[in-house]
Amino acid sequence: MNGEAPVRRAIWLAAALMLALAAVAVWRLNARSGPSPGPVEVLRLAVNAQYVGSCPVLAARAQGYFAHEGIDALLQPYSSGKASIEAVLQGRADLGTVSDIPVVLANLKNQSVVIIASIFEAERDHGIVGRLDSGVSTPASLKGKRIGVTVGTSGHFTLDAFLNRQKLLPAEVSLRNYTPDQLAGALVRGEVDAAAGWEPFLTGMTHAIAGNAAIFYGEDVYAGLFNVAGTGAYVRSHPATMRKVLRALLAGARFCRDEPDAARALFATASASEAARLQAAWHGYRFGVVLDQGLLLALEDEARWAIKNRLAERADMPNFLDAVYLDGLEAVAPSAVTVIH
Repeated sequence: MNGEAPVRRAIWLAAALMLALAAVAVWRLNARSGPSPGPVEVLRLAVNAQYVGSCPVLAARAQGYFAHEGIDALLQPYSSGKASIEAVLQGRADLGTVSDIPVVLANLKNQSVVIIASIFEAERDHGIVGRLDSGVSTPASLKGKRIGVTVGTSGHFTLDAFLNRQKLLPAEVSLRNYTPDQLAGALVRGEVDAAAGWEPFLTGMTHAIAGNAAIFYGEDVYAGLFNVAGTGAYVRSHPATMRKVLRALLAGARFCRDEPDAARALFATASASEAARLQAAWHGYRFGVVLDQGLLLALEDEARWAIKNRLAERADMPNFLDAVYLDGLEAVAPSAVTVIH
């Protein structure tokens, strides 16, 4: 009997140690996978929710990546990056999804808009839809035509670059300014002979004038970059928030790459034709969270275009390093930053 007591004590001690180790393991697992400690931070995000480039943001919200970082992301829908960044500048949103053109135009107006990361790139997402019965059948036939476009957007830049490729001057066409969701109606009513824009509006315009549409893609003149940006004052005064947002976006971009079927389901309101187009085009989309040297080169090229076309209030080239916030992404994914600085 006396020999049994030490054995029992040893067994109980071993069991207690195993339970303690299991409790520590569970605690560590919860610390990794559970929500971040501390108060939840509300973040207002102006998002072009119909555009596939917003997938990392939509995934970060739907899959709980923002919540894991302690962020309650309130998504505000807008039909263009231009409208999203206007909401940011007016204080109605904290961050917005936007192409590079509105960032350039804002900085040329001395409005400090800062990109925290590029999250998407595509080459065949911009183009021009023309009415065959208006004589638009080839790119060269755009000469003398009325063309609808959203001025000050990537669609506007693509159109000008496309016309330049055809050796057509901007003065040789007549531009009409519409919001992106108005372009299809303008084509249907015959207010314009052609319209320039991006997906999903290109597909919408093509179907709106089904059987009467010619479409020209701008992959040779513009590789669209889609970004997340905010005002310089907000971004630089919230470094911890930017790191949280970027970590959530990294997870969101990975989801869009690795789970294409589930990612496309985020665009549940898409029509059957748009859903089919997304499935066919998805392999050509590049989702990631980067700050690439090519972004700076694009911003400078687009600034020259804006100055030449008198879309800006200043005629000198800004230092676009001031329009890119490097600290956040360098902190969470340093290899994703290739900007020379």
